Parts: sequence; C-alpha cells; structure tokens
Amino acid sequence: MLTFFRWIGALVFLVSLLSFAFTYNIRLRVPAQEDGTTVRDAITNVILFTVFALHHSVMARTGARAWIAQRLPPDLERSVYVWVASVLFLAVCWLWRPLPGVMWQVHGPGLALYVAQLFGVVLTIAAARLVGVRELAGVKQPDPNRPVEFTATGPFSLVRHPIYLGWILIVFPSPVMTTSQLLFAVISTLYLIAAIPLEERALIAAHRNAYKAYQEQMPWRLVPYVW
Repeated sequence: MLTFFRWIGALVFLVSLLSFAFTYNIRLRVPAQEDGTTVRDAITNVILFTVFALHHSVMARTGARAWIAQRLPPDLERSVYVWVASVLFLAVCWLWRPLPGVMWQVHGPGLALYVAQLFGVVLTIAAARLVGVRELAGVKQPDPNRPVEFTATGPFSLVRHPIYLGWILIVFPSPVMTTSQLLFAVISTLYLIAAIPLEERALIAAHRNAYKAYQEQMPWRLVPYVW
C-alpha cells in the first residue's frame, strides 16, 4: 500500500510538470482581453505562487521534515512532500490567470532562444538524474545515513544549482513572451534566488565540511561568473 501511495505521488508529480509545460507554452501564450481586472489577476497569480513557494521552502527545512517524519509511517516523508508540492503546483498552473499584453516577440534569432530552452531542459534532466529521479519523485526515501558526495562534475561543474539554472533557461528565452508568461518567469526566479541561501544553509547543517568544500570548488550558485 505504501509503495502504491509513493508511485501515485510520482504520477501526480509528472502530471504537474506536464501541466506546467502546457500552461506556460500554450495556455499563457494567448494574451487575455483587457477587461479592467489586470491588477487583481496579477495579484492573484502572485499569491498562488507564494503559497506554493512557502510550502516548498518550509517543508524542505530540517526542522519541518523532522516534525513530519515523527507523524508519518516510515519511508513516506519524501512522498508526502512530493504529493503536497505537486498538488499545489497543479493549482498554480491551472488557476493562473492570463493577463493582457505581449512583452516581446522575436522572429529572426528566435531559433537561438529555442536552443537555449532545449539546453535548459537537458541540463535539468541531467542534474535530476545525478541527484536521483526516484528520490525527487518521492518513490524512494533518501537515506539520511548515506554519505552524500558533492563534486563539481557534469551539470554541477557549471553552478551549484543546475536544476534552478535549467528552470531559468526554460522560462525566459521565449521567442514570444506574454505578460502572463513573464510574470510567471519573474516570480518563480525570484523565489529561487531567495531560496538558495536557505537551502545551502540547510545543506551545510546536514553535511558540514563536505558541502563547504564543494562551495570552494564551485563558487557560482546560479549564474556562471556572476553569482
């Protein structure tokens, strides 16, 4: 029964990612009609993503995870986290309100932007495979006693958070960028920037010298040679 719960959670996780792809690239590609509700809709969108981001940050903290682990059956802490995060992300995708306006539309060099997006997808998948797709999807509970190696190899030789960099490359270099898409891209990226110091603080607390050594080996958090 627990295995079934974990695999269904992984399926919900996959559906949430596919929903994002459809929402961002198709549903939000069509600007809304100007009807006087733009500001209200934009605020609603910000609130939606903030709820998702707060869960993502709070539930990922060591103290919150320990509190949840004490109240759940063994090996379900990661799966429950994935379940809740996936359902919230589904809500973000399907309740996100389209806004009027197109911010830019590129014709000539548009192919280069598609290539950048494709690189973002490849980078994200490669980094996820190194981290562990089964663990990310909640199918497998991470072993807290297993030593974790942090090495500047593969995607992690570019930046310390290649999945986040992949996300930025997916959402920003769009040949056609509507107001709806740009708000989604900006809000999600601001969350990543705010979350990185908290995440790294937790990694240092959990792995201490191993992660500090990796920070010295790879100085760039999100953008090579910038930050």
